Amino acid sequence: MERNSSPALDRPWRRPGALRYALVRLRGIAKPPITVTDPPDLLVERDVAVSTRDGTVLRINVHRQPDDGPRPVILSIHPYGKDNLPRRRGNRWTFSVQYRVLRQPQPVSFSALTGWEAPDPAWWTARDFAVVNADARGCGHSDGTGKLLSRKEAEDTYDLVQWIAGQPWCDGRVVMLGVSYLAISQYAVAALQPPALRAICPWEGFTDAYRDLTFPGGVRESGFTRMWSRNLRRDTRQAYDLEGMQDAHPLRDDFWRSVVPDLSAITVPMLVCGSFSDNNLHSRGSVRAFTRAGSAHARLYTHRGGKWATFYSEAALGEQLDFFRGVLDGADRSRSVRLEVREDRDTVAAVREEADWPLPRTRWRPLYLGGTGTLAPERPAGAGSIAFQTRSRAAAFSWTVPADIELTGPMAARLWVSLDGCDDANLFVGVEKWRAGRFVAFEGSYGYGRDRVTTGWQRVALRALDPELSRPWEPVAACAQPLPVPAGEVVAVDVALGPSATLFRAGEQLRLVVAGRWLCPTNPLVGQMPAAYADSPRGRVTLHWGPRHDAHLLVPEVPG
Repeated sequence: MERNSSPALDRPWRRPGALRYALVRLRGIAKPPITVTDPPDLLVERDVAVSTRDGTVLRINVHRQPDDGPRPVILSIHPYGKDNLPRRRGNRWTFSVQYRVLRQPQPVSFSALTGWEAPDPAWWTARDFAVVNADARGCGHSDGTGKLLSRKEAEDTYDLVQWIAGQPWCDGRVVMLGVSYLAISQYAVAALQPPALRAICPWEGFTDAYRDLTFPGGVRESGFTRMWSRNLRRDTRQAYDLEGMQDAHPLRDDFWRSVVPDLSAITVPMLVCGSFSDNNLHSRGSVRAFTRAGSAHARLYTHRGGKWATFYSEAALGEQLDFFRGVLDGADRSRSVRLEVREDRDTVAAVREEADWPLPRTRWRPLYLGGTGTLAPERPAGAGSIAFQTRSRAAAFSWTVPADIELTGPMAARLWVSLDGCDDANLFVGVEKWRAGRFVAFEGSYGYGRDRVTTGWQRVALRALDPELSRPWEPVAACAQPLPVPAGEVVAVDVALGPSATLFRAGEQLRLVVAGRWLCPTNPLVGQMPAAYADSPRGRVTLHWGPRHDAHLLVPEVPG
C-alpha cells in the first residue's frame, strides 16, 4: 500500500507572520479605530414600561424626532442592557471594551445613543424612523427571569411589537434590525407572525444554537460559549445558560430542538446578512435562514469584512434603508443575493447580484485525496493512507489551480477514517489558499485576521447524518447517538465546511488540512480568541483513500 511521507504532514496552527500580526493587535487594543459622535437633539423616553401577556414588565427606550408625527419603528431586543451606552469622560467618549479586545479591521463610527450591536438612533431617526431599544426579560431594567432563545422570549417580543404598533408615535408598522443576538431574536418572533411586524433584518445571527455554536459537528465549543454565558450570569437573570446546557445536553436532544425557530413559518420580508467572516458563529445560520425561511421576499447580503465596521458602514446602512423603505412602500416580492467575492483579506475581486444560494449554476467538483499530499480532480488508481497524532500534527493535501477559478458556496469533505489508541476523535478540517508559497489570510470570526477560506468540524462518533436535511454539498450530522469506532475499522466521516466566496488565480494552491485539534493558535494575541474547541482523545487518526475509499473535498466551482 502506498503511504505518504512527511511533506503531507503539517502544523496549521503555526503559520508565519504571527509576530507582525501580534504587534498590529496590540496597537488596536491600545487605540481601536472607533469614533463616537455627539448625540443629536432627539426626544428620548427611557424605561418606558410594557406589560407582556403574563404581566411581566419589559422596559424600553424610545428615540424619535421631537415632533408629533407617527413613524415606522425599528425595534431591537436583547440581553445586553439597553442603557449600556458610550459615556463621555472629559473630551473623550468611552465605548464597549469588546471593541478593544476584538480586532477591528476598519474604522467604526456611531453616535453616543448606540447600544452594543444595535442600530444607531441618530442615523435612523434622521431618515423618518423611530427607534426602540428593549431589555429582554431578566435583563437590564426589565423584570422577570429570562429563558434564552425560547418561545417565551419570542412571545415577549410579539407582545412588544403589537404594543409599539398601537402607540401614537408609531404608524402601525414595525420592523426589526440588529446584529448577533439582536438578529437571532428576530427569527423567533417572525415565526410567530405578529400582525404589525412588516420586515426583519437579522444582521449575522445563528439559527441553530447546537449546530452553529455550542456543538458544531458535535464538537464542544468551549471558548466563546463559556465567556458569553458567564457574562450573562453576571449581568442578567436567566433560567439557564448555554454553558450549563452543554454539560446537561451534549447531544442534539429535545432541549436544543426547542430553541430552534421554525424558519418555514417566517413569511415577512427579510434582509439577511450572511457574512463569510463569521464561520465560528453566525455564517451557517444566516445562510440557513435565507434558504429555508418561508418568506417569498428575501435578500441575502454577503461580505467578508469586519462585523461592526460593515454593519455601520454607509454601504450597509444604505442597503438596510432601501430594503425597509421598499417593503413599507409595497415593493414586489423577490429573492436575490448581493455576492462579494474576495481574493484575500483585503482584496475584493467582485461584487455582483445573484438570484439564489447556492448559485444555481454551481458545478460541484470533487478533488480527491491522493499520495504525497495531493488533491486532484481524478480519483487515484492506487490505495493509500496517512496517519497523524491527534494533538500534534495534521494531514495536508494540495491542488495547484491550473486556471482562474471562483469557488462560491459551501464545501464538504468525505473522509475515510480509522483510529488507533482511541475510539473517538474530533476532526477539524480547513481549506486554505496559498500564493507563491505563502499562506493567504482572510477575515474571520471575532475579528481574527488570519483566517482560512473555510473551516469545518466533526466528532467521529457523531458522524451519522440526518437524511432529511443532508445534501451532497451540505452534510448535516444528526448528533443524536454516539457510534464509537472499533479498532481497525475504517468509517466514512462527512464534514460540512461553511460558506465562502473566493477567487483562486492560476498557479495558486488550495490546501486541505485535517487535524484532531483546533487549527488556530491558542495564544490570544495571534489566535482566534475567544474561540476554543475540545481536543480529541490522545491517539492516532489514519486517513484512507483509493478505489474503495472515495476520499475527496467537494468544491463549488462557478463557471466564468
